[in-house]
Amino acid sequence: MKFYLILAVHCCLTLVYAAPLRDPKMTHAVESAMSLAQKILRDIPGAHEACVTKTGLTLSGEAKDLEYLLSDIGIPAPPVLKSEELTMEVSLSRIVEGLELHHKLLQEIGAVLSSTEELNLLLADVTDLSTQLHEIQRLAQIPSTESKKAFTLQLDGDYQVRVAAHLSLKQLRSFTQDVFRSLRHIALSN
Repeated sequence: MKFYLILAVHCCLTLVYAAPLRDPKMTHAVESAMSLAQKILRDIPGAHEACVTKTGLTLSGEAKDLEYLLSDIGIPAPPVLKSEELTMEVSLSRIVEGLELHHKLLQEIGAVLSSTEELNLLLADVTDLSTQLHEIQRLAQIPSTESKKAFTLQLDGDYQVRVAAHLSLKQLRSFTQDVFRSLRHIALSN
């Protein structure tokens, strides 16, 4: 009987110490980041409408025929996020890297476009989300790293600028959807 009592106490203590600690600051930071990701997803269509004035380039339509231009224009692919398979450290570093990539892409495209108010608002949201993710890294005691990947877009004409804006915003939308899923996974495991 004494053996079972000791075993039960041991199991209870193991469960208590194995349970994730709920850090209210971390929970708030992750929830804020998720909210910013949702805001970016809501703002992308407005930025797309303002920047991409060519007919046929819609966010909802398939643009498989334009995918070959990704490499021609020089738009790099974002890091892959598979939240179930990655540690929190790897997930956060890839998210930050992808946000920095998209920020640079949109800045370069915005420098060439004449109508950029919506794009600037979107850039501010991307910056805010990146800042929030750095805060999550700090709270989780994960060192943050700066991405040093350099690229130059080949924007030779108005059409290429519009296509670059279109492809970059579609890529940002897809990446931000993955960011939201990764943050949700982090929130559930926190």
